[in-house]
Amino acid sequence: MSERYEEMYQAASRYYVHAETMETIAHHLKISRSTVSRLLKEARDTGLVRISLADHQGSASPLSTALAQRFGVRVHMVSVRENANEKVRMERVARMAGQLLTEVVEDHDVIGVAWGVTLSNVVRYLGRRPLVEATVVQVNGSANQHDSGLPYIGEIMQSFGDAFDARAVLFPVPAFFDQPEAKSVLWRERSIQQVLRLRDQVDIAVFGVGALKARVPSHVYSAGYMDPAEMEQLLSEGVVGDVCTVLLREDGSYADIAYNERATGPTPAELAKIARRICVVADPSRAPALIGALRAGTATDLVLDDGTARAVLNRLSR
Repeated sequence: MSERYEEMYQAASRYYVHAETMETIAHHLKISRSTVSRLLKEARDTGLVRISLADHQGSASPLSTALAQRFGVRVHMVSVRENANEKVRMERVARMAGQLLTEVVEDHDVIGVAWGVTLSNVVRYLGRRPLVEATVVQVNGSANQHDSGLPYIGEIMQSFGDAFDARAVLFPVPAFFDQPEAKSVLWRERSIQQVLRLRDQVDIAVFGVGALKARVPSHVYSAGYMDPAEMEQLLSEGVVGDVCTVLLREDGSYADIAYNERATGPTPAELAKIARRICVVADPSRAPALIGALRAGTATDLVLDDGTARAVLNRLSR
């Protein structure tokens, strides 16, 4: 056994099996942290470590095929028994999303993350995969008049950073500005422009779909970001939900919704410039919002359960 292979085995075993940090491994093996990172990458490249996504029968089902053909997306679907509660449904979908993301990220990637109820579950199932010079960036603001949102989004971002040994970059702005003019002014600040430039470089994005009306409440509509009068106004305009806090109608339109002038997330047109866009949904009651998101072209990959898929197709067949 070569010395290089022994080092590679020791590094991989300590990192993946014993969950030691890269700093601890570097100290024990008397090498630099960057060398540990290269050893772990080599362990993956040579097959010593295999990070694999289990095949799911649901992803080859008629439901997933119909969705894939209708919207031109890759569908990753899990089966959930009909009487399962929302917690079980979310857990199954979040697990698949976490496994998928762990499988597809690469060294030097910029990973865009939109916070929300769904992503706070997905992070629980991220596998440990050390990447070289990767960055995780928050793509939409999180503050509102009651709360900075930082503890909530910070925990999500830190989990991504820990899983991939990536630098985490927060976006310290409100989810929605009170006035479009305030957004215009702040967008000219150099510190904000740095985040916006990084957002433009995202290689892979992951996000959920918010819904104004859903069995599992969307954080943006239940945590003080909008008052009841604003939500009623949005409903009267045909808004069904959002992606990255950009509001959508079921037909996929969004450009003429005045509230979006105050939103801080990337529009569907901006998202479409990102090579890989993973949309995660685990709630049949979000079918109208998901249809809007898919019609707007927000996703290349869709992770969902069969109940949500069935609700979408049933609604489309009306």
